[in-house]
Amino acid sequence: MKVAPSILAADFTRLAEEINRVDESGVSYLHVDIMDGHFVPNISFGPDIVKQMRKLTNIFFDVHLMITDPKKYLNAFINAGSNSITYHYETNVNHYEMIDLIHNANNKCGISIKPNTNPEEIIPYLDKLDLVLVMSVEPGFGGQKFMTNALDKIRFLDKYRKENNLNYQIEVDGGINFDTAKLVKEAGADIVVAGTYLFRSNDFKEKALEIEKL
Repeated sequence: MKVAPSILAADFTRLAEEINRVDESGVSYLHVDIMDGHFVPNISFGPDIVKQMRKLTNIFFDVHLMITDPKKYLNAFINAGSNSITYHYETNVNHYEMIDLIHNANNKCGISIKPNTNPEEIIPYLDKLDLVLVMSVEPGFGGQKFMTNALDKIRFLDKYRKENNLNYQIEVDGGINFDTAKLVKEAGADIVVAGTYLFRSNDFKEKALEIEKL
């Protein structure tokens, strides 16, 4: 199991120190949530902040675009230093075009699905994806309770990739702690996004490594 700490839960008055905590923990990814106040009811930050964070670390930037028009801002986040771009299936874009644009920019490509979206809807794209992000809360705010209906989606996606010899990773975001990480691991997930559980703790490294050992 891999852990992707969500920078959204960090103390932004101490951003450099918070990113250093991530680096010192030894995790492989930093999850970067981008929200526009339209697609989801919250606003986070834009590509300029991502660009500043890129100067502070070489860690893999797992950028999650929770925005209405991901194509419009795609190049801005790629140029800011993303390594992987995940956008939402529920947006009004040409998915084949988006996947190609992201891959052509030497980024990994992921599609995310909200709690009320069935994973069967993204079957046409699964053979082209590096990642599927299953939201286990309604996207927008951290600290929410894990929604157990995500487990059936993870099981479906895991079964489908095995049956079709596909290589996409399954990532889960929302309400993640040690107990829920164990549940999603058993269901077939590869990566968990953890925000509040890690950044609001004095034991960041210990908690991250505890999950990675699952």
